[in-house]
Amino acid sequence: MGSRGVRGAITLENNTKEEIRKATIELLNEMIERNSIKLEDISFAIFTLTKDLNADFPAKYARLDCGFNKVPMVNFNELDVEGSLQKCLRVLLNINTAKKQDEIKHVYLKGAKVLRKDLD
Repeated sequence: MGSRGVRGAITLENNTKEEIRKATIELLNEMIERNSIKLEDISFAIFTLTKDLNADFPAKYARLDCGFNKVPMVNFNELDVEGSLQKCLRVLLNINTAKKQDEIKHVYLKGAKVLRKDLD
């Protein structure tokens, strides 16, 4: 069994704890469902937020609401590139899986769909 990265992103309307919580849960649940991921197969999770989202830590809600109690996680600020998508939460899950790279389903929700127009 090898490892694969699963990417996801979602935009928020406002910089609040509740919106970061809801967006984190929605995105992680969709990533897990689309890829049939078992929690014990997640090696680690990396969360990034654009500089305009600083009300809370997404990893906190992954642990509290999504069962990521034993998953190593870290939060970072996304690189602030002029003209880039704002109010965006991104996730990279590293999973243990036998799936081939082209079998992985990356998830881009709401305004983040513009980041990967090549995906369904």
